[in-house]
Amino acid sequence: MRERSVTRAGDQIGLSQPAVSAALKRLREILDDQLFIRRGNDMIPTPRALELGSSVREALGTIEFALRKRKQFDPATIQRRFTLLGSDVFSLMMMPALSSRFADEAPGVSLQLVDNAWGGIERLLQEDAVDIAIDAEFEAPDWTSSAHLLHAPYVVVASSHHPRIAGAGIAPREMLPLDLFCQLHHAVRSLDGKVKCIVDPALAKVGRRRHVALVLPHTLGVALATARSHHVATVPLQFAELVAANLGLQIYESPVPLPASDIKMFWHARHDGDTGHQWLRQQIVQVRDEFEQKMRHRFDTVRQRRIA
Repeated sequence: MRERSVTRAGDQIGLSQPAVSAALKRLREILDDQLFIRRGNDMIPTPRALELGSSVREALGTIEFALRKRKQFDPATIQRRFTLLGSDVFSLMMMPALSSRFADEAPGVSLQLVDNAWGGIERLLQEDAVDIAIDAEFEAPDWTSSAHLLHAPYVVVASSHHPRIAGAGIAPREMLPLDLFCQLHHAVRSLDGKVKCIVDPALAKVGRRRHVALVLPHTLGVALATARSHHVATVPLQFAELVAANLGLQIYESPVPLPASDIKMFWHARHDGDTGHQWLRQQIVQVRDEFEQKMRHRFDTVRQRRIA
C-alpha cells in the first residue's frame, strides 16, 4: 500500500520479489479481490484494498510497537529508514547537518526527504508513508502529535545589483518603499500554481496590489531566479540569511507587516512511544537549535558591521 511496488515492499521486509508475489496471490484468494492492479510501474490499490488499508495498518503498527518497545534502543546498531516531508527550505537549512549526525551516530539509518508533491500530509501520516511532516499550515487531526520547530518571519530579497532599488537609495536591511515594492516584478513559490500568498492579503489591507511575474515550485528556484533578474521575492528570514551571500542577494524589510509562519513537525500519535522515532525527533530539534545559534551569530555580526 505504501510502496506501490512488490519489489520495494519486499526490500522493506526482507523478502524477495517472488515471495511477496506469492503472498499477494494468497491474499487475493483469501479476500476474493485483486487488491492491487498493475498500472505502468506502480501497483494501484483497489477500493477493497483501500478499505482494508487503514485498519490493517493500525493493527500492524500496534504489533510493531509492542515488539519494539521491549528492545534497548541503540542508534549505532539500528537499521531503519526515516522519511520526512518538508519543503526545499528545510532541505537546505537542516538536512545536511541531520544527515551528518546520522552518518556519525546511526550509520544504519537511511534518511529521505520528500516534498508535498507526494500528496496530502494527513494521508501520508495515516499510511506511515512519512514519519514526520514539517509544515506551517497543516490542520492536524486529533490522532497526530506535534512540536514547534521554527518561527519564520518573512523578508524581501533582491539582486545586489538591482538598478531600481539602488537608484532609490535603499540600503540593505532597510524597508522598501510601498510604491516601489508594488511596481517591481515578483517571483513566487507555489506548489499548486496559485500566485497569492501572505503578501497579497497584506497589500490588500492597504488597497494595493503587486505584479507576479514568475511562479516556481521551490523556494531555492525562486531565489536563484531573483538573483539573476530584476525580480524581488518574499522568503523566510532563515532561508534568506542562509543563501543571500552565496547567491548575491540583498535582504530588505517588507513595506507591509507580514505574519510569520510557525512551523511545526507532525507525526502519527502511534509513534509517541517509539524510541527510534523519539530519537529522530530529538535529532531534528538539536539540529534546529544549532542552526538558530549560527543564524543569531551571523545576524549579530551583520548588525555590528552596520553600526561600525
